[in-house]
Formats: sequence, structure tokens, C-alpha cells
Amino acid sequence: MAWTVDSETGVLRDVLLCRPDDYAWIPTNSIARATLDSGVALDAGGVRRQYAEMVAALEEAGVRCHYLNREPGMPYQVYTRDSSQTTPWGPVLTQLYRPQRRGEYASVLEFYQREGGFWRMATAGTIEGGDIHVIRPGLLMVGWTGERTEQAAARQFAGWFEAQGWEARLVPFAEHFLHLDVLFCMVADGLAVACEDVLDDGVLAWLRERGIRLIPVSYKETMQMGCNVLALGAGRVVSPRHNRTLNERLRAEGLTVLDPELDLFTQGGGGVHCMTMPLRRDTP
Repeated sequence: MAWTVDSETGVLRDVLLCRPDDYAWIPTNSIARATLDSGVALDAGGVRRQYAEMVAALEEAGVRCHYLNREPGMPYQVYTRDSSQTTPWGPVLTQLYRPQRRGEYASVLEFYQREGGFWRMATAGTIEGGDIHVIRPGLLMVGWTGERTEQAAARQFAGWFEAQGWEARLVPFAEHFLHLDVLFCMVADGLAVACEDVLDDGVLAWLRERGIRLIPVSYKETMQMGCNVLALGAGRVVSPRHNRTLNERLRAEGLTVLDPELDLFTQGGGGVHCMTMPLRRDTP
């Protein structure tokens, strides 16, 4: 396969994006609904500027950016993490839950057919990439809420990895939090950010037992997409500028933080982790 990923923290070489030309806030998650209820107006010019700043950060880090063809009427297609997931054996096509997003599959299928194919297709139910964490070689975590990712689909995905000798953990959590990457993201080998107030104590213990150290993020910061960051590998991470407290903690850990302004996207319920689908990483 052209594209393989075996961790969240190996040096990122290639990423799949979608330009935000059709981006709009739609009431499909708790964060976007709160934004719409506040009466704040979306600045289309600001959306373009912020997205360009994110892309510039990726390119500055040496990441090659690939783009999906836009599907008309798909305002959340910019969140490319959800519609596919790259594995050590090639890409998996996922199943999107929200009717407003299901049409995204067409450009995703087109991209992978053009780029050498894919490994699997999810068939047991809905599952979205924001709930999947390929933590490191041999270790997988899949979240499920019963909506965006259903338990049966999470079990199917985890089973594919277990058949290859990996250890997998399923993590149930409340739909209020959208995806697992709102509550947890790896930032470097053996280091993650997490909303410890929400994640189950058993999950936190499981992570620590496997050598994953956690930087805590408060509930308030979490609901501003504070945990939703992107590890670039080699001690670098992309974290939005408004993550001031977390960014200070990341720098205190010795990480280089690239901090584009992304609040117009996080107010829609998705951050930099949501907007990037890694296609190829080095093995850490």
C-alpha cells in the first residue's frame, strides 16, 4: 500500500486534507450548537486565513499535503480525520454517522483508488476516525459512543488489529464529547494529553500501565478542543494558539509547539487533529 501508519507519534510525512471552501457551522455536535446559540457570526475570510496558517505550519514541518476533491454541500468535509483511517496495512474506509456528512465517502473512495487502493472497509456499523488512536506499534485504542462510532464497528476495527498481534482497548464515553480525540491525543512517544476528569479510571490506569504519561486538560479547555492536537514527531506538535495553558505545558516538556490560530474551526467542534488524516508516518 502507498500509505501506512503504525503510530500517532512517528514523524509525519504525508497528510490528507480538504480545503474549507464550503465550511460552515452546523448543529451536529454539542460544541457547534453552543457556538450557534451564542449568535457569533462565522467570518469566511478568517476561515481561509486560519486554514492557510495551519497548512503553512504543516509544510514548514516538512509534511506533504494531499487534498480531497470537495463534495458540494459538505460543510464538515474539512474534518478529514473521520472519513478514513490509515493503518500499518493500508487505509480503512470508515462509515460516517451524520446524514450531513455521508456524501464525503465519494471523494475519499476516489482518492484512495487513485493512490493505490485501501486495505479494509468498515461494515459492522458507523465508525469515525476521530475515535481511533493507533498509539504506537502494537497498541490501539478505539472509542465508541453508540452514535458516531458504534460498539460493533469499534469491535470489528479492533479485531483486525488483534488478528495481527496487536493489543486493543475499546473505550466507551458519552456522545456529548463527539469523538475520543476531544478527550485524548498523543503528543510524543509515551506522552499524551487527556481530560482525566472524563475518561474512566480504568482507561487512565491502562494507559499508565503501558508507559503513557498524561498531561491533564481541564473540562473547560477540553470543550474548547484543548486535547485536539497533532503530533508531528521528532519533538514537535501542532496545537491551536488559544491552548495557552496546554501549550506552556507542552513547551515545558521540551516539545516544539506550532500554534496556528484555529478558533473558527474549534468552535465548529473540530481541531487540528480532526482536520488532518495522516497518510504516512515513520515508525517511531
